[in-house]
Amino acid sequence: MQQFLEESKKISQEIATLSGETKTKVLNEMADALIEHCDFIISKNDKDMSEATLNGLSDALLDRLLLTGQRVEAMAQAIREIAALKEPVGRTLEGWVTPNGLNIQKVSVPIGVIGIIYESRPNVTSDTAALCFKSGNVCVLKGGKEAEHSNNAIANVLKHVLAKNKLPEQAISLLPDSSREGVAQLIKQDKYVDLIVPRGGEALIRYISQNSTIPVVKHDKGLCHIFIDKDANHSKAIKIAINAKCQRPGVCNAMETLLVHQDVARYILPPLYEAFTANNTQLKGCELTREYIDIQCATQEDYDTEYLANILNIKVVKDVDEAIAHIAKYGSGHSESIISENYSMVTKFLNEVDAACVYANASTRFTDGGAFGLGAEVGISTNKLHSRGPMGINDLTTFKYKIYGNGQIR
Repeated sequence: MQQFLEESKKISQEIATLSGETKTKVLNEMADALIEHCDFIISKNDKDMSEATLNGLSDALLDRLLLTGQRVEAMAQAIREIAALKEPVGRTLEGWVTPNGLNIQKVSVPIGVIGIIYESRPNVTSDTAALCFKSGNVCVLKGGKEAEHSNNAIANVLKHVLAKNKLPEQAISLLPDSSREGVAQLIKQDKYVDLIVPRGGEALIRYISQNSTIPVVKHDKGLCHIFIDKDANHSKAIKIAINAKCQRPGVCNAMETLLVHQDVARYILPPLYEAFTANNTQLKGCELTREYIDIQCATQEDYDTEYLANILNIKVVKDVDEAIAHIAKYGSGHSESIISENYSMVTKFLNEVDAACVYANASTRFTDGGAFGLGAEVGISTNKLHSRGPMGINDLTTFKYKIYGNGQIR
Protein backbone atom coordinates (compact mmCIF):
# COMPACT_ATOMS: atom_id res chain seq x y z
CA MET A 1 0.00 0.00 0.00
CA GLN A 2 2.74 2.45 0.99
CA GLN A 3 4.73 1.74 -2.17
CA PHE A 4 1.62 2.17 -4.31
CA LEU A 5 0.71 5.51 -2.69
CA GLU A 6 4.31 6.72 -2.78
CA GLU A 7 4.24 6.25 -6.56
CA SER A 8 0.89 8.08 -6.76
CA LYS A 9 2.39 11.01 -4.88
CA LYS A 10 5.42 11.05 -7.16
CA ILE A 11 3.41 11.20 -10.39
CA SER A 12 1.05 13.84 -8.97
CA GLN A 13 3.74 16.43 -9.75
CA GLU A 14 3.57 15.51 -13.44
CA ILE A 15 -0.23 15.53 -13.58
CA ALA A 16 -0.36 18.89 -11.78
CA THR A 17 1.65 20.59 -14.53
CA LEU A 18 -0.23 19.23 -17.56
CA SER A 19 -1.55 21.91 -19.89
CA GLY A 20 -5.26 22.52 -20.20
CA GLU A 21 -5.07 21.52 -23.87
CA THR A 22 -3.54 18.13 -23.01
CA LYS A 23 -6.12 17.39 -20.34
CA THR A 24 -9.00 18.33 -22.64
CA LYS A 25 -7.67 16.12 -25.45
CA VAL A 26 -7.19 13.13 -23.15
CA LEU A 27 -10.61 13.51 -21.54
CA ASN A 28 -12.37 13.59 -24.92
CA GLU A 29 -10.49 10.43 -25.89
CA MET A 30 -11.64 8.83 -22.64
CA ALA A 31 -15.25 9.64 -23.53
CA ASP A 32 -14.79 8.06 -26.96
CA ALA A 33 -13.17 5.00 -25.38
CA LEU A 34 -16.14 4.42 -23.06
CA ILE A 35 -18.47 4.35 -26.07
CA GLU A 36 -16.09 2.10 -28.02
CA HIS A 37 -15.91 -0.39 -25.12
CA CYS A 38 -19.57 -0.09 -24.12
CA ASP A 39 -20.36 -3.79 -24.68
CA PHE A 40 -17.32 -4.84 -22.65
CA ILE A 41 -18.33 -2.57 -19.73
CA ILE A 42 -21.93 -3.78 -19.80
CA SER A 43 -20.81 -7.43 -19.86
CA LYS A 44 -18.83 -6.82 -16.65
CA ASN A 45 -21.79 -4.95 -15.15
CA ASP A 46 -23.99 -7.97 -15.92
CA LYS A 47 -21.76 -10.01 -13.58
CA ASP A 48 -22.18 -7.43 -10.83
CA MET A 49 -25.95 -7.34 -11.34
CA SER A 50 -26.21 -11.12 -11.18
CA GLU A 51 -24.22 -11.30 -7.96
CA ALA A 52 -26.13 -8.37 -6.45
CA THR A 53 -29.46 -10.01 -7.25
CA LEU A 54 -28.32 -13.26 -5.62
CA ASN A 55 -27.21 -11.27 -2.57
CA GLY A 56 -30.66 -9.70 -2.25
CA LEU A 57 -29.86 -6.04 -2.97
CA SER A 58 -32.94 -3.81 -2.95
CA ASP A 59 -34.51 -2.56 -6.17
CA ALA A 60 -33.23 0.96 -5.43
CA LEU A 61 -29.64 -0.26 -5.02
CA LEU A 62 -29.91 -2.44 -8.12
CA ASP A 63 -31.00 0.64 -10.06
CA ARG A 64 -27.93 2.52 -8.81
CA LEU A 65 -25.70 -0.37 -9.91
CA LEU A 66 -27.20 -0.99 -13.35
CA LEU A 67 -25.38 0.13 -16.51
CA THR A 68 -27.13 0.27 -19.88
CA GLY A 69 -26.01 1.58 -23.23
CA GLN A 70 -27.81 4.82 -22.46
CA ARG A 71 -26.07 5.14 -19.08
CA VAL A 72 -22.64 4.49 -20.58
CA GLU A 73 -23.40 7.18 -23.17
CA ALA A 74 -24.33 9.50 -20.29
CA MET A 75 -21.01 8.69 -18.59
CA ALA A 76 -19.16 9.59 -21.78
CA GLN A 77 -21.17 12.79 -22.16
CA ALA A 78 -20.34 13.75 -18.56
CA ILE A 79 -16.62 13.43 -19.36
CA ARG A 80 -17.05 15.57 -22.49
CA GLU A 81 -18.78 18.21 -20.38
CA ILE A 82 -15.95 18.10 -17.84
CA ALA A 83 -13.43 18.46 -20.66
CA ALA A 84 -15.25 21.57 -21.89
CA LEU A 85 -15.23 23.29 -18.50
CA LYS A 86 -13.01 26.29 -17.93
CA GLU A 87 -9.49 25.31 -16.83
CA PRO A 88 -9.54 25.21 -12.99
CA VAL A 89 -5.76 25.27 -12.44
CA GLY A 90 -3.73 28.47 -12.60
CA ARG A 91 -6.64 30.86 -12.02
CA THR A 92 -5.65 34.11 -10.30
CA LEU A 93 -8.15 34.27 -7.45
CA GLU A 94 -6.87 37.55 -6.05
CA GLY A 95 -3.94 39.86 -6.63
CA TRP A 96 -2.52 42.99 -5.02
CA VAL A 97 0.64 45.00 -4.52
CA THR A 98 1.85 45.77 -1.00
CA PRO A 99 3.21 49.21 -0.01
CA ASN A 100 6.79 47.93 -0.37
CA GLY A 101 6.14 46.79 -3.93
CA LEU A 102 5.60 43.02 -3.49
CA ASN A 103 3.21 41.71 -6.15
CA ILE A 104 1.14 38.97 -4.47
CA GLN A 105 -0.95 36.57 -6.56
CA LYS A 106 -3.32 33.99 -5.04
CA VAL A 107 -3.41 31.20 -7.64
CA SER A 108 -5.42 27.96 -7.83
CA VAL A 109 -3.39 24.71 -7.80
CA PRO A 110 -4.26 20.99 -7.64
CA ILE A 111 -4.69 19.37 -4.23
CA GLY A 112 -2.43 16.41 -5.13
CA VAL A 113 -3.54 12.83 -4.40
CA ILE A 114 -7.23 12.38 -3.63
CA GLY A 115 -8.70 9.19 -2.22
CA ILE A 116 -12.39 8.72 -3.07
CA ILE A 117 -14.40 6.03 -1.30
CA TYR A 118 -17.89 5.34 -2.65
CA GLU A 119 -20.60 2.72 -3.00
CA SER A 120 -22.87 1.20 -5.66
CA ARG A 121 -22.90 3.50 -8.69
CA PRO A 122 -20.14 2.59 -11.22
CA ASN A 123 -20.57 5.87 -13.11
CA VAL A 124 -18.90 7.51 -10.08
CA THR A 125 -15.67 5.85 -11.25
CA SER A 126 -15.59 7.71 -14.56
CA ASP A 127 -17.03 10.95 -13.16
CA THR A 128 -14.54 11.28 -10.31
CA ALA A 129 -11.58 10.12 -12.39
CA ALA A 130 -12.35 12.76 -15.02
CA LEU A 131 -12.91 15.50 -12.44
CA CYS A 132 -9.64 14.72 -10.69
CA PHE A 133 -7.72 14.60 -13.98
CA LYS A 134 -9.23 17.88 -15.21
CA SER A 135 -8.21 19.56 -11.94
CA GLY A 136 -4.66 18.17 -12.15
CA ASN A 137 -5.01 15.60 -9.37
CA VAL A 138 -4.15 11.93 -9.05
CA CYS A 139 -7.10 9.87 -7.82
CA VAL A 140 -7.16 6.64 -5.83
CA LEU A 141 -10.64 5.16 -6.11
CA LYS A 142 -12.30 2.65 -3.83
CA GLY A 143 -15.73 1.61 -5.12
CA GLY A 144 -18.24 -0.73 -3.56
CA LYS A 145 -17.68 -4.47 -3.67
CA GLU A 146 -21.01 -4.88 -5.47
CA ALA A 147 -19.65 -2.90 -8.47
CA GLU A 148 -16.18 -4.46 -8.56
CA HIS A 149 -16.32 -5.86 -12.11
CA SER A 150 -17.87 -2.68 -13.53
CA ASN A 151 -15.38 -0.38 -11.79
CA ASN A 152 -12.40 -2.41 -12.97
CA ALA A 153 -13.67 -2.35 -16.55
CA ILE A 154 -14.24 1.42 -16.54
CA ALA A 155 -10.90 2.17 -14.88
CA ASN A 156 -9.01 -0.04 -17.33
CA VAL A 157 -10.58 1.76 -20.30
CA LEU A 158 -9.55 5.14 -18.88
CA LYS A 159 -6.04 3.96 -17.96
CA HIS A 160 -5.51 2.65 -21.51
CA VAL A 161 -6.16 6.17 -22.83
CA LEU A 162 -3.56 7.57 -20.41
CA ALA A 163 -1.01 5.02 -21.60
CA LYS A 164 -1.79 5.80 -25.25
CA ASN A 165 -0.95 9.44 -24.50
CA LYS A 166 2.29 8.46 -22.71
CA LEU A 167 0.93 9.56 -19.34
CA PRO A 168 1.30 7.53 -16.12
CA GLU A 169 -1.59 5.09 -15.83
CA GLN A 170 -1.55 5.38 -12.05
CA ALA A 171 -2.99 8.88 -12.36
CA ILE A 172 -6.30 6.98 -12.21
CA SER A 173 -6.17 3.93 -9.96
CA LEU A 174 -8.41 1.63 -8.02
CA LEU A 175 -7.22 0.91 -4.49
CA PRO A 176 -5.23 -2.35 -4.77
CA ASP A 177 -6.61 -3.67 -1.48
CA SER A 178 -10.32 -2.91 -1.47
CA SER A 179 -11.02 -4.72 1.81
CA ARG A 180 -11.96 -2.90 5.01
CA GLU A 181 -8.35 -3.35 6.11
CA GLY A 182 -7.17 -1.71 2.89
CA VAL A 183 -9.40 1.30 3.52
CA ALA A 184 -8.14 1.47 7.11
CA GLN A 185 -4.59 1.64 5.76
CA LEU A 186 -5.42 4.21 3.09
CA ILE A 187 -6.92 6.75 5.47
CA LYS A 188 -3.77 6.75 7.62
CA GLN A 189 -1.36 7.53 4.75
CA ASP A 190 -1.28 11.32 5.22
CA LYS A 191 2.30 11.44 3.93
CA TYR A 192 1.12 10.48 0.44
CA VAL A 193 -2.62 11.27 0.27
CA ASP A 194 -3.84 14.87 0.55
CA LEU A 195 -7.62 14.49 0.78
CA ILE A 196 -10.17 11.75 1.44
CA VAL A 197 -13.69 12.07 0.00
CA PRO A 198 -16.09 9.44 1.38
CA ARG A 199 -19.56 9.18 -0.11
CA GLY A 200 -21.98 6.51 0.94
CA GLY A 201 -23.86 5.20 3.95
CA GLU A 202 -23.86 6.71 7.41
CA ALA A 203 -21.67 3.97 8.90
CA LEU A 204 -18.99 4.44 6.21
CA ILE A 205 -18.91 8.22 6.67
CA ARG A 206 -18.68 7.92 10.45
CA TYR A 207 -15.86 5.37 10.26
CA ILE A 208 -13.79 7.46 7.84
CA SER A 209 -14.35 10.70 9.77
CA GLN A 210 -13.38 9.16 13.09
CA ASN A 211 -10.31 7.28 11.88
CA SER A 212 -8.69 9.27 9.06
CA THR A 213 -5.47 11.20 9.67
CA ILE A 214 -6.01 12.82 6.26
CA PRO A 215 -8.39 15.81 5.83
CA VAL A 216 -11.90 14.58 4.97
CA VAL A 217 -14.68 16.20 2.95
CA LYS A 218 -17.81 14.24 3.88
CA HIS A 219 -20.53 13.41 1.40
CA ASP A 220 -22.96 12.31 4.06
CA LYS A 221 -26.48 10.94 3.95
CA GLY A 222 -29.24 13.01 2.38
CA LEU A 223 -32.00 13.50 4.93
CA CYS A 224 -33.90 16.05 2.86
CA HIS A 225 -37.17 17.79 3.75
CA ILE A 226 -39.83 19.83 1.99
CA PHE A 227 -42.03 22.20 4.01
CA ILE A 228 -45.45 23.10 2.57
CA ASP A 229 -46.32 26.48 4.07
CA LYS A 230 -49.86 27.73 4.67
CA ASP A 231 -49.37 30.13 1.74
CA ALA A 232 -48.26 27.44 -0.70
CA ASN A 233 -49.78 26.97 -4.14
CA HIS A 234 -51.30 23.51 -3.67
CA SER A 235 -50.95 22.18 -7.21
CA LYS A 236 -47.34 23.37 -7.29
CA ALA A 237 -46.67 21.82 -3.88
CA ILE A 238 -48.07 18.41 -4.87
CA LYS A 239 -46.13 18.35 -8.12
CA ILE A 240 -42.86 19.24 -6.36
CA ALA A 241 -43.40 16.77 -3.52
CA ILE A 242 -44.09 13.88 -5.91
CA ASN A 243 -40.97 14.71 -7.93
CA ALA A 244 -38.75 15.02 -4.85
CA LYS A 245 -39.77 11.60 -3.54
CA CYS A 246 -40.80 9.47 -6.50
CA GLN A 247 -38.74 10.51 -9.52
CA ARG A 248 -35.73 8.58 -8.21
CA PRO A 249 -36.15 7.50 -4.57
CA GLY A 250 -32.73 5.86 -4.19
CA VAL A 251 -30.60 9.01 -4.45
CA CYS A 252 -29.28 11.36 -1.77
CA ASN A 253 -31.28 14.40 -2.89
CA ALA A 254 -34.65 12.65 -2.69
CA MET A 255 -37.04 13.86 0.03
CA GLU A 256 -37.39 11.67 3.12
CA THR A 257 -39.82 13.76 5.22
CA LEU A 258 -42.62 16.10 4.13
CA LEU A 259 -43.57 18.84 6.61
CA VAL A 260 -47.04 20.38 6.26
CA HIS A 261 -48.37 23.56 7.91
CA GLN A 262 -51.29 22.75 10.21
CA ASP A 263 -53.53 25.41 8.63
CA VAL A 264 -53.59 23.60 5.26
CA ALA A 265 -53.17 19.98 6.39
CA ARG A 266 -56.87 19.08 6.05
CA TYR A 267 -56.98 20.43 2.49
CA ILE A 268 -53.69 19.25 1.02
CA LEU A 269 -53.08 15.90 2.71
CA PRO A 270 -55.92 13.98 0.94
CA PRO A 271 -54.76 14.94 -2.60
CA LEU A 272 -51.15 14.29 -1.56
CA TYR A 273 -52.22 10.84 -0.33
CA GLU A 274 -53.88 10.10 -3.68
CA ALA A 275 -50.84 11.26 -5.64
CA PHE A 276 -48.35 9.28 -3.55
CA THR A 277 -50.57 6.18 -3.58
CA ALA A 278 -50.66 6.38 -7.37
CA ASN A 279 -46.85 6.32 -7.27
CA ASN A 280 -46.77 3.32 -4.88
CA THR A 281 -45.15 5.34 -2.08
CA GLN A 282 -45.26 3.83 1.40
CA LEU A 283 -46.39 6.60 3.74
CA LYS A 284 -45.81 7.07 7.47
CA GLY A 285 -47.20 9.98 9.46
CA CYS A 286 -47.52 11.73 12.80
CA GLU A 287 -50.76 11.61 14.82
CA LEU A 288 -52.11 14.81 13.26
CA THR A 289 -51.36 13.53 9.75
CA ARG A 290 -53.23 10.30 10.50
CA GLU A 291 -56.34 12.27 11.43
CA TYR A 292 -56.66 13.24 7.76
CA ILE A 293 -55.25 10.22 5.91
CA ASP A 294 -55.06 6.54 6.83
CA ILE A 295 -51.34 5.66 6.89
CA GLN A 296 -48.80 3.99 9.17
CA CYS A 297 -47.55 5.73 12.30
CA ALA A 298 -44.12 7.42 11.98
CA THR A 299 -41.64 6.93 14.82
CA GLN A 300 -38.79 9.18 15.94
CA GLU A 301 -36.42 6.67 14.35
CA ASP A 302 -38.23 7.07 11.02
CA TYR A 303 -37.50 10.81 11.00
CA ASP A 304 -33.81 9.99 11.42
CA THR A 305 -33.74 7.44 8.58
CA GLU A 306 -32.48 7.93 5.04
CA TYR A 307 -34.69 5.39 3.29
CA LEU A 308 -33.19 5.53 -0.22
CA ALA A 309 -36.47 3.88 -1.18
CA ASN A 310 -40.04 4.90 -2.05
CA ILE A 311 -40.97 5.51 1.59
CA LEU A 312 -41.94 8.91 3.01
CA ASN A 313 -42.63 10.41 6.43
CA ILE A 314 -45.25 13.16 6.75
CA LYS A 315 -45.42 15.47 9.77
CA VAL A 316 -47.84 18.33 10.46
CA VAL A 317 -46.15 21.37 12.05
CA LYS A 318 -47.71 24.50 13.50
CA ASP A 319 -45.56 27.03 11.63
CA VAL A 320 -42.30 27.72 9.80
CA ASP A 321 -40.38 27.86 13.10
CA GLU A 322 -41.37 24.30 13.98
CA ALA A 323 -40.44 23.19 10.46
CA ILE A 324 -37.01 24.81 10.79
CA ALA A 325 -36.53 23.24 14.25
CA HIS A 326 -37.44 19.78 12.89
CA ILE A 327 -34.94 20.18 10.05
CA ALA A 328 -32.25 21.35 12.50
CA LYS A 329 -32.84 18.21 14.61
CA TYR A 330 -33.07 15.59 11.87
CA GLY A 331 -31.59 17.10 8.69
CA SER A 332 -28.13 16.13 7.42
CA GLY A 333 -27.21 19.54 5.99
CA HIS A 334 -27.87 18.40 2.43
CA SER A 335 -30.95 19.91 0.73
CA GLU A 336 -34.11 21.50 2.16
CA SER A 337 -37.04 23.22 0.44
CA ILE A 338 -40.00 25.47 1.26
CA ILE A 339 -43.12 25.74 -0.88
CA SER A 340 -44.72 29.14 -0.27
CA GLU A 341 -45.96 32.24 -2.06
CA ASN A 342 -45.17 34.31 1.04
CA TYR A 343 -41.93 36.20 0.45
CA SER A 344 -41.28 36.74 4.16
CA MET A 345 -41.64 33.03 4.94
CA VAL A 346 -39.40 32.08 2.02
CA THR A 347 -36.74 34.57 3.12
CA LYS A 348 -36.88 33.34 6.72
CA PHE A 349 -36.55 29.70 5.65
CA LEU A 350 -33.67 30.30 3.23
CA ASN A 351 -31.80 32.41 5.80
CA GLU A 352 -32.30 30.22 8.87
CA VAL A 353 -32.07 26.64 7.55
CA ASP A 354 -28.50 25.37 7.84
CA ALA A 355 -27.91 23.19 4.78
CA ALA A 356 -25.68 23.13 1.72
CA CYS A 357 -28.64 23.80 -0.58
CA VAL A 358 -31.87 25.57 0.40
CA TYR A 359 -34.71 25.88 -2.13
CA ALA A 360 -37.86 27.91 -2.55
CA ASN A 361 -40.64 26.42 -4.67
CA ALA A 362 -38.47 23.76 -6.30
CA SER A 363 -37.64 20.08 -5.87
CA THR A 364 -34.59 19.01 -3.87
CA ARG A 365 -33.72 16.72 -6.80
CA PHE A 366 -31.83 19.61 -8.42
CA THR A 367 -28.92 19.28 -5.98
CA ASP A 368 -26.57 17.94 -8.59
CA GLY A 369 -23.47 19.29 -10.29
CA GLY A 370 -24.93 18.94 -13.77
CA ALA A 371 -28.25 20.55 -12.81
CA PHE A 372 -26.35 23.46 -11.25
CA GLY A 373 -24.35 23.95 -14.45
CA LEU A 374 -21.12 22.85 -12.73
CA GLY A 375 -20.67 19.63 -14.72
CA ALA A 376 -20.34 16.27 -12.99
CA GLU A 377 -19.44 16.28 -9.32
CA VAL A 378 -17.42 14.15 -6.94
CA GLY A 379 -20.50 14.18 -4.75
CA ILE A 380 -22.59 16.46 -2.56
CA SER A 381 -20.50 17.73 0.33
CA THR A 382 -22.26 18.15 3.67
CA ASN A 383 -19.07 19.70 5.10
CA LYS A 384 -18.81 23.41 5.74
CA LEU A 385 -15.09 23.43 4.88
CA HIS A 386 -13.56 23.52 2.34
CA SER A 387 -16.33 22.50 -0.03
CA ARG A 388 -20.11 22.52 0.41
CA GLY A 389 -22.85 21.21 -1.87
CA PRO A 390 -22.03 19.85 -5.36
CA MET A 391 -18.24 19.38 -5.37
CA GLY A 392 -16.89 20.08 -8.84
CA ILE A 393 -13.51 20.80 -10.39
CA ASN A 394 -12.91 24.11 -8.66
CA ASP A 395 -13.46 22.41 -5.29
CA LEU A 396 -10.73 19.93 -6.22
CA THR A 397 -8.16 22.72 -6.19
CA THR A 398 -6.53 24.63 -3.38
CA PHE A 399 -4.33 27.71 -3.77
CA LYS A 400 -0.86 29.03 -3.27
CA TYR A 401 0.48 32.55 -3.03
CA LYS A 402 2.98 33.59 -5.70
CA ILE A 403 4.96 36.63 -4.59
CA TYR A 404 7.00 38.66 -7.09
CA GLY A 405 9.63 40.93 -5.60
CA ASN A 406 12.49 43.13 -6.70
CA GLY A 407 15.04 42.81 -3.93
CA GLN A 408 12.77 43.57 -0.97
CA ILE A 409 14.06 42.48 2.46
CA ARG A 410 12.42 42.61 5.88
